[in-house]
Amino acid sequence: MASKRHALVTGGGSGVGRAIALALAGVGIPVTICGRGQDALDAVCAENNLIFGVTADVTDEASLVALYETAQAARGPFDIIVANAGMAGSSAAHKTSLADWQRTIDVNLTGSFLTVKPALSSMAKAKGGRIIFVASVAGLKGYSYVAPYVAAKHGVIGLMRALAVEMAKTGVTVNAVCPGFVETEMLEESVARIVATTGRSDEEARASLMVTNPQGRFIQPEEVAAAVLWLCSERSGSITGQSISVSGGETW
Repeated sequence: MASKRHALVTGGGSGVGRAIALALAGVGIPVTICGRGQDALDAVCAENNLIFGVTADVTDEASLVALYETAQAARGPFDIIVANAGMAGSSAAHKTSLADWQRTIDVNLTGSFLTVKPALSSMAKAKGGRIIFVASVAGLKGYSYVAPYVAAKHGVIGLMRALAVEMAKTGVTVNAVCPGFVETEMLEESVARIVATTGRSDEEARASLMVTNPQGRFIQPEEVAAAVLWLCSERSGSITGQSISVSGGETW
């Protein structure tokens, strides 16, 4: 696996992105992580000297093009792209503003497309590579009060399937990992919203989310990273177009 020369992980400053970057660097792959906060990126870079941080906004095409140019000039072309950056809000659909809807689509769906677009031609010419979208079980089923997020993540799954077919004869695989509720900063934000809007205790709010997992627990970021690491391995070359649920049995 270390023969892969360079990986990109968006949203790499925290949570699942951080875990994925550390997993890839842990097997000897140089990793460029990006996000909007340099301090968070620097903290992850300090954990492994094969990780390099560049600020970028996944909703801005020019920002990502500049990221590619900077990172590839320093460390070579990307062989692995992990489109992980995402965000979620919460409100009833009829109370969701167009601005909130658009922002969610921009970050989760359009941002995923803009993340991988610059790599498609070069990976096809190189006859190999790995593209992995970090989607969600929300891309495989419905949830109430997060309609924009569910729509965006379903879109990510559709994008993945289209690219998998398009790239099938090039040696490039395209897949998605679909976690359930993962114990990250984003989960804590969701818990805080539930507490604020319902008056439940922190423990009750966490339990209301955990109950969706048949194993009765939250997914750990390292479990998602392990699935990504496997999809990046040489022996996963026949796995493409798949949505791999990392959810304790919530979806399949």
